Amino acid sequence: MTRRNSLAAVAFAAAAAPAAIERYIRYQHAGRISWGRLEGEQITPLSNAPYLNGRPLGSKKALREVKLLAPADPSKVFAVGLNYKSHIGNRTAPREPEIFYKPTTCLVASGEPIVIPAGAKNVHYEGELVLVLAKGGRNLNLAQASAAIFGATCGNDVSERDWQNGKDKDLQWWRAKGSDSFGPLGPMLVRGSDYQKALLQTRLNGEVVQKQLTSDLLFDCPTIVSFISKYVTLEAGDVIFTGTPGATRKMSPGDTVEVEIDGIGRLRNPVQGA
Repeated sequence: MTRRNSLAAVAFAAAAAPAAIERYIRYQHAGRISWGRLEGEQITPLSNAPYLNGRPLGSKKALREVKLLAPADPSKVFAVGLNYKSHIGNRTAPREPEIFYKPTTCLVASGEPIVIPAGAKNVHYEGELVLVLAKGGRNLNLAQASAAIFGATCGNDVSERDWQNGKDKDLQWWRAKGSDSFGPLGPMLVRGSDYQKALLQTRLNGEVVQKQLTSDLLFDCPTIVSFISKYVTLEAGDVIFTGTPGATRKMSPGDTVEVEIDGIGRLRNPVQGA
């Protein structure tokens, strides 16, 4: 898919969305990074991120004139492991959410490449629902945690399985899940969709390789946010990958991986070697 077709898909999704659903993009134009609210193929620029109460300003811009960026600028990126029964298999389900960090530098936008690093031999996709927070805090109860979620987007928790679980695995998942480009995100940040009851599908070269309802999460979104806040102070804009369903398999240079969530959009990234 060309950049033009990719932008057209984003515009179509925005135009087809119910009025109650708000769609935001982060973009670059004339060397400047900005946020905007997307309606069809028109962008209303915002003074700040929507989760920081950005206000409309300036004249509208055409979607075709901008470069899409990952729709979040977080201070922290969290991820949840083992959060679907279909992914756990015969392993014992965790009693609490299993949390790990991904560096902010792993984030890339829809359309940008997933780059397989030198020495990596077993890099897998992991299609996921991703949360972006509107507010932070500590020790949030479930109601507060739910209110703290601004909206959702599509994500891919790219993982090098040998570095993660192989015989010479690293002490931490710093490169297995945190290498540059191992956190595709986008294409839009969506507010108002029923993302907790949406169909998530991952495609590898057009083949559906993951398919599950987000309502099947073992730990739902407010529970995840509340649990993290017991130990780490959350901040507006923080990002949480909520876990991947089913089995995953290796990607290779030349492949294309897509993560689509009903009501949110489709994240699409080519795979290339370093």
